[in-house]
Order: sequence, then structure tokens, then C-alpha cells
Amino acid sequence: MKISYNWLKQYLDTTLSPDELSIVMTDIGLEVEGLEKWESVKGGLKGLVVGLVLTCEKHPGADKLSKTTVDVGGGIVLPIVCGAPNVAAGQKVVVATVGTTLYDGDTEFVIKNSKIRGEVSQGMICAEDEIGLGSSHAGIMVLPDNLEVGTPAAEVFKPESDVVFEIGLTPNRVDAASHFGVARDVAAYLSLRSGARIMQPSVAGFSVDNTLRIIPVEIRNAEACPRYSGLTISGLQIAESPVWLKNKLLSIGQRPINNVVDVTNFVLNELGHPLHAFDADKITGNVVVVGNQAEGTPFVTLDGVERKLSAADLMIANAQEPMCIAGVFGGADSGVTASTTSIFLESAYFHPVAVRKTSKKHLLHTDASFRFERGADPNIAIYALKRAALLIKEVAGGSISSDIVDVYPTPIAPVKVEFSFGNAHKLIGKRIPETEILQIFSALEIEILENRGSSLLLSIPTYRVDVTREADVIEEVLRIYGYNNVEFPEKLNASLSYVQSSDIHDKLQRSYSDGLSAMGFNEAMSNSLTKADYYENLDVFRAEETVVILNPLSSDLNALRQSLLMGGLEAVGRNINFKTSDLKLYEFGNVYRRGEQFTKTPLKGYAEEKHLALWLSGNKSAESWNQKAEPTDFYELKKYAESLLLRLGYSVSELETAELHNDLFQSGMSYGFNTKVVAQIGAVSKKLLKRFGIDQDVFYADLNWTLLLTKRPAKAPVVELSKFPSVRRDLALLVDSSVRFDALRKSALGVENKLLKKVSLFDVYEGKNLPEGKRSYALSFVIQDDNKTLNDKQID
Repeated sequence: MKISYNWLKQYLDTTLSPDELSIVMTDIGLEVEGLEKWESVKGGLKGLVVGLVLTCEKHPGADKLSKTTVDVGGGIVLPIVCGAPNVAAGQKVVVATVGTTLYDGDTEFVIKNSKIRGEVSQGMICAEDEIGLGSSHAGIMVLPDNLEVGTPAAEVFKPESDVVFEIGLTPNRVDAASHFGVARDVAAYLSLRSGARIMQPSVAGFSVDNTLRIIPVEIRNAEACPRYSGLTISGLQIAESPVWLKNKLLSIGQRPINNVVDVTNFVLNELGHPLHAFDADKITGNVVVVGNQAEGTPFVTLDGVERKLSAADLMIANAQEPMCIAGVFGGADSGVTASTTSIFLESAYFHPVAVRKTSKKHLLHTDASFRFERGADPNIAIYALKRAALLIKEVAGGSISSDIVDVYPTPIAPVKVEFSFGNAHKLIGKRIPETEILQIFSALEIEILENRGSSLLLSIPTYRVDVTREADVIEEVLRIYGYNNVEFPEKLNASLSYVQSSDIHDKLQRSYSDGLSAMGFNEAMSNSLTKADYYENLDVFRAEETVVILNPLSSDLNALRQSLLMGGLEAVGRNINFKTSDLKLYEFGNVYRRGEQFTKTPLKGYAEEKHLALWLSGNKSAESWNQKAEPTDFYELKKYAESLLLRLGYSVSELETAELHNDLFQSGMSYGFNTKVVAQIGAVSKKLLKRFGIDQDVFYADLNWTLLLTKRPAKAPVVELSKFPSVRRDLALLVDSSVRFDALRKSALGVENKLLKKVSLFDVYEGKNLPEGKRSYALSFVIQDDNKTLNDKQID
């Protein structure tokens, strides 16, 4: 949130500098994240002076240029070549002298001594757009004759400069989401130290001019709209806002629109209360209706987008159609335009939950919704309405043409809180004098309803929606008293205890994490909230099984993940961008799905499983003088994945394997038993890598940890090493290219599984001297009898 220093001082009687004030704001919980200088004219017109054109003649070498001499004061006359068609002798003009910096957006241009078509030019006679005073480039600025030559342009045009605070406002402090709110908080802090006071803008001059334009209000949903007030203003002149109003908005990064809309934005940032102006002539039926529309009703908002309304969306409507999404965004057809002459000015209080749901549903986040979602002050509505009406009359003319309509059937009362001095001393850790606490309550506008000696009954102002308990009040006391004024104790006692989990699954996970870390892997932790569109248009996922968040924080965090792969690829891509391209990552995490097939699960329609994922990318090891860099590959990943399965008690040779070809893997394989897949490993598809901006191979393994532990075999007994020697025999086989080694291994073990201990592949060849469609495998067989030494006949 941006707060202007000059604007703030209109309500705060203080001489503190911006730096000093930023320290105070941070101390009371309004953390200042940065200070930024702002100028209404970039550069502040430094180096620009009033000059008098003494002579003007055609440039001898260019038809469209003029050769002039200009008096810039102090007896200095400069030769300047000018391209403006309206330059003439006797004019008072704005001159940029040599060394002056001019700005065109973010581009800087320094005026230098130069020659233009052979003629010396020692300055520049400026047009208004060249120095930031307007947008016209039709010719140079011609100034009034009464200005003195040599006068700095800054003294003539008086550009405004300011310092803008960037405040990291916490969600609970909506009371400080305005200049007056910040001033009120700072004044409370300073009142204990220097007697600073808050100056609230007066609305004493408000009066109704006539009642010629009355528009009644009907509330049909009082729960979502507890209060709605408004009035009409007629005879308006819609135009550009005056400089002071435009500068106020520009200083905090807002774009001026017209005088009426700018006033509503000004009051929003001044008082923190959103307002909305409707073109009164577009209120069909001459009535404002606050309620809900039918599900699916189309509505075009100010940004020109047609949205389908929900039956839960609170709308401001006329007798026939909706005009505005209440507390969120206006409609395209009911707003103030250049042809508007009368307005209905709204000042309301909408329920935070209703606004928040609508804002999230339509992905509309506005300055108004920001405040209503967090809880605006219902009892400032009339004051804000009067303040805005007076300002509109000031900048746009017109007359207030109706009494204030205020529909407020059930007034919202201030929260009452019991406060104990003893509890305050206990929580704060310091005994603050009771008189000082009472002074803080007065400064914070907290009313004391009853003084019971050791305790108080307090009434909290309605703009402090976050103060509802005694602990909140104590926090307010400490905040204004000053955290830094509470001394550290000389001794601090603390005790630490650690209880190790008895869950065997937790122990296994810790054990495997330690093992993977020992093998050079780094643990990744990705958010289980992710993008729903990650799981669309991929053949391995079903979009309807994605668990979508009803109230997402953003479109990037709107669903629960179906796989650990996407979060890992985000981490891989981020590391590669930071020049860390050799990666070994692992993650334990839950994945989620929904559907009718899960109705018998403990989560009734939802499935939650824990998975272990591995990612390899880049080189196996760092390049060094005695070792060349070797890229990692599928078989490196396969080695790690199979060792994990083996540690869990699974015999890899007994698992069912199959090749993988889908949208996730360009090649890979799966492991399973009884038709259930427990692991998948392979090279991530190029198409998916491109989506994450990754241009190097990534190898991924996904182990269904929940299923692996559920179906885990009984722990095998310890077997002694055989006392008898093993024998190796090698065999070369010529087979069809379609035959996989795994099929040969299973075939061999199926013939002899007692003496044949191991079958390995140590060479593969296909190509020259082999028939087409054939491949040569070189296999090794390890044979051993645990009870005796084998003879040649048995081996053969």
C-alpha cells in the first residue's frame, strides 16, 4: 500500500521527516518496506529557465529549422537552433540550458553543446511535452510577457515533489488502509511523546441544495448489505480534475480519470471507505435495488468483460438490470462518462464474506474489494458520503439534489471487551502505569464504559474489526506503548523436549530420507497447492479427478496436486535458471484425487496417497582433473529406484515390469504386482520439459509409498554367506530385436531357480554382420550350491 508523505501531513500535526516517520510507522506495526521520491514533473524542471527570444531567422541549411538568439538572464545570450514552427522574436520561452536532463518516460536526454546543420546550438527551446508539463508537441511553450528573464521554470510552474511510503499492510489492519487511518495510528503513538494531534477533514459545510432528484433504495439482502446510503448530485460538469487532485492520485500510482471518479478514488484513499458513482440518468425505474440476480445472469463489467453471475453475488441494480457488483466492480453501462450530468453517489457497508466470495469467484481484486473483504467501518458511511459530495461540488460544480438516503435497519454496535490491568502486565511482561494505559485508550478512541478499579469494560470503535478480545486490546496497548520499551529480562529460562514418533512408517521415511541424502540427493519440498491446468490434456491424469480449491489464493494455487512431478519440475527449472544444473532431488509428499470410485475411502470421495519422487538431471558428478563430466541417464535412476525397492523387501526380478510411453515419459518402465503399479521411472517428455522452460534431460521416478508399505513383504530372515564357491558362465545369444533382457532373465530363472543365483547382461550389439531385425546379447550366469561344491557336469 502506498502512502504519500505530503497527503499524510494534511491530517497529522507533526514535523517528523519521512525517515523518522517511517521508523514510527514500523514500530507500531505498519511496516515501511521502502521510501520512494515522487515528482509531478520528473526532474523537477531543474536546469530550465525563462528566456527571451531576441532574434529569429531561417536556418541557412534547413527549411524547417530556425536560428535564434535567446537571453537567459545574467547577461547570457545563447545561440539555439529550433525546429518549432511558432518560434518568433520577442517571445518569452522555456529554455533547457546545457547540462540539463530531460525525460521521455524512462529515457534520459542531456542537453549538450552541438552543431545542427553547421550552426552552433547551446540549448533547447522547449515544448510542453518535452518537459512534462503537458502532451502537446504542436510548438514551443510561449510564456506570459510579465515573467522575468532568467527565472527558474520551477518557480513559475511550481512542480510538486513528495516522498511515498510503501507499507506492507497485514490483513488484519484494514483500519490503516488509508491516509487518515495511518495518520490516526501515528497520532496515537506520538500523543504519548510529543502531543501530536489528528486533524479530520470537516464536513460542516454539507447541506442539501434541493430535493429535485430523489432516488429511493430497496435492500433485498440485508445480511450481505447491512447498510446502504446515497444521494444525488445534479448539474455536474464532467472534466479533467484539477492539478492538486490529479497529483494526489498520481503520487500513489493511480491514474486520474475524470473529476467525479477521481473524487471517489481520493476519498477511498483518504478515509479507507469505498464509494461508487452511478450515472443517475441510467438508473432505469428511478430506484436502486440491492440484492441478488438469477444464476448465470450475464453482466458486462467496466473492463468490457462479460461475466456470468452467481446467485450468491450481491448486485446493485435498477428496476430492470444489474448495474454494479456490490463492493467489487462497476458495470460498463452505468458509470460516469463525459456526457453525465447527474449522479447517484453510493456509500455502503457490505459484509466481508459476501464480497470476498464474489471477488474470488470472478478473479476481480480491486481497491474497493480489498477494503470490504477485510471489514470496512459501517459507521463512517455518512461522513464519507458528505466528504465526497462536498469535493465533487468543488471540482465539478452541481448541486446536492436529494436528502441522504440511509437504509440501516440493524445498526452494528461496537464490540465490548473486558480488560484486566493484571492480565496486561502478565502478557506484556512489564507493569505499565495505569494512567498511561488510560491515555493510550483515549488516543486509540477506545471508550471506557465502566471503570471497576482493577478492570475496565471497553467499547472498541467499529473501524477496528480486528480487536475483539482482551488479548487484542493488550496488543494495542503494547503497540502504542512501544515494543522497544519493554526491557529484556536478565535471565531467560526455557526447556526443550523431544518425543520420537513411534509410527513405523515415520521411522521408515526418516531412514530412507537419511539414506537418499547420504547418496547425494537434496530433499525438495514443494507446495501441495498447485495449478489445476497442470492436469489437463495429459493422458495419465483425469481433469475431473483434480481436487479444486473452493477459495483459492490465486490461479497458481487453485488445486491439490495429483502428482509430485510438476512441483519437482518447477524446482528443477528454478535451479537451472540459477546456474545449478547438476541435480539429484527427492521428495516425500501426498497426492490427491477425487471421484465416485473413492466413496469407500476414509475421506469419502477423495483419495490421499503418499509418494516418493526422485529427479536426476545434468551430470552424475562434477567435472574434475581426473574425471570427465558424464551425463546422468535412465540407468542411473533405475539403479537408485531398484535399490529402494530392494530395501523395502521387494525382489525386483519378481515384480511385473512394462514399458511406459505416455504424455509424462518419452520412455520408461513401470513396476508392479497383481496389476497394481507401485513405481514408474523414465525420461520426462520433451513437451512437458518445454512447458517448464527446461532444455536438458530430466529423469523421474515415482514410487507409491503408501501402496509399497501396505503391501510390503514380510522381512526376509538373515541368510549366512555360502561356504562353497560360485561359478560364472557367459553365453552369447542371437535373438529378435523385440526380445527384452527381462524376458530372458525370467525364462532362465524359471528353468532353474535353486542353483542359478543371478543373470546379468554385460553387452548388447546390433548392426554390421548381424541379420536385420536381430540383436546379440551377452549374458552372465552365476551358479552356486549352498551345500556343496559344484562339478563341471552340473555346471554345464
